[in-house]
Amino acid sequence: MSDLFHDLHNLVEECRERLDQVSSFEDLEDVRVAYLGRKGALAAVLARLPELSPEMRPEAGKAANTAKNTLTTLHAKRIEELKRSQSNAFLSSFDPAMPGRAPHSGSLHPITLVMNDICTAFAGLGFDIVIGPEIETDYYNFEALNFPPEHPARDMQDTLYIGTDTLLRTHTSPLQVRTMLSKTPPVAAIAPGKVYRRDSDLTHTPMFHQIEGFLVDKNVSMADLRGVLTAFVHRVFGTDTMVRFRPSFFPFTEPSAEVDISCTMCAGKGVTAGSTCRVCKGTGWLEILGCGMIDPNVFTSAEYDPEVWTGFAFGMGLERIAMLKYGIGDLRMLFENDTRFLRQFA
Repeated sequence: MSDLFHDLHNLVEECRERLDQVSSFEDLEDVRVAYLGRKGALAAVLARLPELSPEMRPEAGKAANTAKNTLTTLHAKRIEELKRSQSNAFLSSFDPAMPGRAPHSGSLHPITLVMNDICTAFAGLGFDIVIGPEIETDYYNFEALNFPPEHPARDMQDTLYIGTDTLLRTHTSPLQVRTMLSKTPPVAAIAPGKVYRRDSDLTHTPMFHQIEGFLVDKNVSMADLRGVLTAFVHRVFGTDTMVRFRPSFFPFTEPSAEVDISCTMCAGKGVTAGSTCRVCKGTGWLEILGCGMIDPNVFTSAEYDPEVWTGFAFGMGLERIAMLKYGIGDLRMLFENDTRFLRQFA
């Protein structure tokens, strides 16, 4: 019995000495395991309790619990001492005059920046901003925009259908008819948002962003369209950027045109550093959007009299505008969520 009490006393004193010598939390954990662990010194002593007579076990158990509590208290005390020591060491080397590290507050995505820039430009020209559903009916997405059933232009958009008459919108143009049905002319609006097409390659993604814009009033002409789009291009790309219109075809406009701007890389020269410009491939021009005068059939769908009202419409992909404006060479960078890339726009 006396041997067990003696061993418990020596165990506590030995642990106290080792705790006084530790200088790190790793060493402190080693001491805890050595004395209080499942296979530690205290466990070895407690394993001898069954060897004692029944009369001696209560007193021995009480002594063992006292030793365990003492070891636990010594360990906890040493933890606090090490924490205090490390804190004092840090404070002694801390210079309160040094500037702090400002946390990174994040930045807007380049597509968001371009969308805001374009919306601001057209808002300054008197256009309202409208939004609508991303899940559309076939009527608003196609038929009301002069895409009758079996029209070959539908195939160009590789539609993603949800049901027999509902689909993920392939452009924001449905808001043209929806807005005209809810407002009386004159009306001018732009509709930014996500659109979906079954495309996925190096230059296309199944989801992208688009802005549709339109204006309806009396005696609106292609000259008005050119003036508005030229003002937009100069606002986004700079006043030195040239604008060119080319004949094209869209079911919901007649006549229709593609709009080009002078290359943002070579300033319309077609050559950079003595070599053919890789962006415009030597042409000096870059296509950015499609436009035209609103087709009379669209006015009929919107319950406007095409003999009284005229107007124009246009649409553009925001990813392309962002790539041209910021010199982004790979479309995938806009969707990879690489913070190193995004911080460049802070």
